[in-house]
Amino acid sequence: METKEKVIEEIKKIYDPELPVNIYELGLIYDVKINGKKAEIKMTLTTPNCPVAESLPKEVKEGAMQVDEIDSVDLELVWDPPWTKDMMSDAAKLELNL
Repeated sequence: METKEKVIEEIKKIYDPELPVNIYELGLIYDVKINGKKAEIKMTLTTPNCPVAESLPKEVKEGAMQVDEIDSVDLELVWDPPWTKDMMSDAAKLELNL
């Protein structure tokens, strides 16, 4: 398995506290790049004033650090493009009956 896939597998273990869907399937992770031993992750939150604004990015960083090949994580929180329900995977939409 490639390092990027391993990082994504770890991210898929993190769930939005308000929805029974992991943040990857929700479409909150915009980009994952592996640069040597560094994971570069771009993510957003469902809303800028999301109650987990502090903890979710930290969880993503910690998750990526679980991968042996990664020794640092550069996480960027972005608000553009804003998250919409259209960014969810089909599996997430099914899970939430959308």
